[in-house]
Amino acid sequence: MEYTIVVAETADSPATLQNLAPYTGAALAEYFMYRERNTLIIYDDLSKQAQAYRQMSLLLRRPPGREAYPGDVFYLHSRLLERAAKSSSSLGEGSMTALPIVETQSGDVSAYIPTNVISITDGQIFLFADLFNAGIRPTINVGISVSKVGSAAQIKAMKQVAGKLKLELAQFVELEAFAQFASDLDKTTQNQLARGQRLHELLKQSQSDPLAVEEQITTIYTGANGYLDSIELGQVKKFLEEEKRLRLGSQKDELGGAKAPEIVKKIHEDEESEEVVDTLKMGIEKPEEEGCEEQVEIEDIDL
Repeated sequence: MEYTIVVAETADSPATLQNLAPYTGAALAEYFMYRERNTLIIYDDLSKQAQAYRQMSLLLRRPPGREAYPGDVFYLHSRLLERAAKSSSSLGEGSMTALPIVETQSGDVSAYIPTNVISITDGQIFLFADLFNAGIRPTINVGISVSKVGSAAQIKAMKQVAGKLKLELAQFVELEAFAQFASDLDKTTQNQLARGQRLHELLKQSQSDPLAVEEQITTIYTGANGYLDSIELGQVKKFLEEEKRLRLGSQKDELGGAKAPEIVKKIHEDEESEEVVDTLKMGIEKPEEEGCEEQVEIEDIDL
């Protein structure tokens, strides 16, 4: 909290103060931005600000629109979020990054305020309560969560392995909804559902446990290419931990004869190279051969 400023207006505060609180925070962030600092401002949350603004507008007898919000509620948020910027070199190259949070009712992302904010921002991360209750954390709904930046922010190695992951997850979501009403599923559908469950399992992340990019790449490649299909669902995390130990521990960070950071570097040197995928495959198959006894032991664990 040493570099943090909190501007708070609670639920019992007047609507006028709740409406002004985000602008106060933005003014403080701009103060540091123009002094060559990089700032991050988090609005928690803009739904409550919109409700306070609606309350004020109705008291002022302004004509209500959709969901009783006034007609200029879009401008309320657009002028706030457009204050986030990157200063030019003449102004010190400071920056202000805005991270707005919006509440959804029963997961309805098509409501008035969520759609307004989504249309302003560069994408959204949609957190789904049902996923949280199912034990999937972070509770990110990959179908609704999108980014206008997309894979342009990813390194080439991540693009190659993540593309298949996104396709597999999208197919799994569709099949999962269909499987709830079907009693007899063919073998191919069952295999796709089983793989999707394992992909969800490998995407679960422990609290305060970040992964290096090379670890992310190899983990995603392991699941998306079927190396977890024969592993029991409850043992996926243990298998990945053992695979990581063999690959990064006993192998001294060697991945198919090359260190993981070197593999990531290779793909940048040759944009058309497919060497990274082949090398990752070697790195995963090598622990499978050398650590077969350890992996059998994992599979025999009764959870």
